[in-house]
Amino acid sequence: MRPIYLTIGIIAVICGAIGAVLPLMPTVPFLILAAFCFAKSNPAWEKKILDHPHWGPQLMDWRERRAISRRSKVMAIGAMAVGAVFTYFTLGPPWVYVSLGILTISGSWIATRNE
Repeated sequence: MRPIYLTIGIIAVICGAIGAVLPLMPTVPFLILAAFCFAKSNPAWEKKILDHPHWGPQLMDWRERRAISRRSKVMAIGAMAVGAVFTYFTLGPPWVYVSLGILTISGSWIATRNE
């Protein structure tokens, strides 16, 4: 199972790196997945992610308290809202309803997490 966890962890880090550059793709959820996978396959890489100066504190907040900072909540929900507006102007109905559904379900979940 270690090679599978390692592979998933590497893919999650790549997706997280893409998310750090693209405003509509998340970063931290992929890094949470990567830290989980590396804990089971490569603890040294898990430590590197958790010790990262920018992402590490957010990952530790999630791991210890299942918490998301207010700033992160606002940015995540804001990015999803921008995505819904973008979908409205580029694809229109019915696709905008998919974006609004994702915004409503995911945004509600994010908004109700601890801070």
